[in-house]
Amino acid sequence: MHVPARPISWFVAAALIGLAAIAWADQPKKTLVFDDPKGDDNGPGTYVYPTDAAYAPGSFDLRKVEIEDKGDNIEIRVTLASRISDPWTSKDWDGNGFSLQFVQIYIDTDHKKGSGFTTVLPGLGGLQVAEDEAWDKVVLISPQPKSRLSAEVRYKAGKMKDAVIIPLKTSARGKTLIARIPKQALGQPAQSWGWQVAMQSNEGYPVGGDILSRPVNEVRGEHRFGGGDDTACDPQVLDILAGAAKGEATEIGAQHKALAWKCGSQIARMPMIYPAAAR
Repeated sequence: MHVPARPISWFVAAALIGLAAIAWADQPKKTLVFDDPKGDDNGPGTYVYPTDAAYAPGSFDLRKVEIEDKGDNIEIRVTLASRISDPWTSKDWDGNGFSLQFVQIYIDTDHKKGSGFTTVLPGLGGLQVAEDEAWDKVVLISPQPKSRLSAEVRYKAGKMKDAVIIPLKTSARGKTLIARIPKQALGQPAQSWGWQVAMQSNEGYPVGGDILSRPVNEVRGEHRFGGGDDTACDPQVLDILAGAAKGEATEIGAQHKALAWKCGSQIARMPMIYPAAAR
């Protein structure tokens, strides 16, 4: 005799729907997008570009970051406010088709206190991240050839060198820098991961132990940013993501607050952006 199945109670059905929603939320999106407001390429609010005409307005003004799952690889696209140029003809030194920008993308894969690094790579000055947002991986988007970049990391990054990811290929198109990295090196991006993008300038003749980063001095010069401090206790970055990274005007103030510094008493702290927290 056939016995009809008993109907699922409403609370069981609700529980199943809830579990499905949680499972769906944990699935990574094909493309993760962060936006940043225009005109905040001044670090804590005081930084100014070098005087040389090569540093065109908007060259370090972060506008959009896209992280796309491409199967075996992850493609990261960083779009700026102005067209990317190559004033120092990078092809002459086996470069990647641009000269000015140097982007460091910090990633927190576990959001655990005591796991990862709270200091950034040498060259970004007095800048840290919170202990519970410590980064685990960093992707470098540089005009320098892989051989030069690898050597800099190997000799200057210390204990952090194994956490550094150098792209398989880096290029520039229009206003966008494009990097392709192996998923095997990064892992499968998840909504729970934290991300941050530090905009710097490429320096082929870096100071001391800095990794290919251009200093921010107190007074700007032909090839030096101004508005900072000559002792490098200031954060040596021009632009970062802030707030909810939706490109809202309020994020300019959030960036200035995060990067605020005072030698000897206040250290700038770069916040991680967690997509899951914004849902």
